Amino acid sequence: MKKKRTRILVIVILVIAVIFIGARVVWARLEANLAALESMPIAQVDLGNMEDGVYSGSYSVFPVSAQVSVTVKDHVITGIQLVKHTNGQGAAAEVIPDKVIEAQSLEVDSVSGATYSSKVILKAIENALLSSGN
Repeated sequence: MKKKRTRILVIVILVIAVIFIGARVVWARLEANLAALESMPIAQVDLGNMEDGVYSGSYSVFPVSAQVSVTVKDHVITGIQLVKHTNGQGAAAEVIPDKVIEAQSLEVDSVSGATYSSKVILKAIENALLSSGN
């Protein structure tokens, strides 16, 4: 009976150790992804060369992702639909498309407290506009 208890205890300790190590690996990956995202530049797009149309773009960095649809008419961004936005606490960043339309530029400030989501949404818009062949 004592051997059985010891064996169960060893198995429980091993399972806890594996879970702990796995969690540390995931956390380290998450921190590295977000640190890289924070310093990632956003390219400027020359709207003067843009043809009228609707352009789709997306960007993802674990754990945040965004998919957008950008409408351009007469070299002006007339609409940006945030098709999908997966975020932790970054829902506040969903105002970024409106800021881009107002500024007619990707050079807009990130939303405080939602920096990572802001950056991912901007990268998705950048990818949409760059997919136009610009």
